[in-house]
Amino acid sequence: MRNTTKLKAILLKYTASFDMNDDQVFTMTVFDKTSGRGQEFQSKTYSLVISKAYQYLIGQLKKEEKNL
Repeated sequence: MRNTTKLKAILLKYTASFDMNDDQVFTMTVFDKTSGRGQEFQSKTYSLVISKAYQYLIGQLKKEEKNL
């Protein structure tokens, strides 16, 4: 799956913020649009940050589905 497709899926549920520090480590912070809960992901590459956030999204969706 392409990063743009993953990012689109993430942005349907979360508001996202990107940053990079002096050591060139990417940070992606996501906030759930309904609950306001946040989560932060860090990695040396943009692709890994997107992948981590996408895996988090899938996990959260499975938890929500289980609770229904």
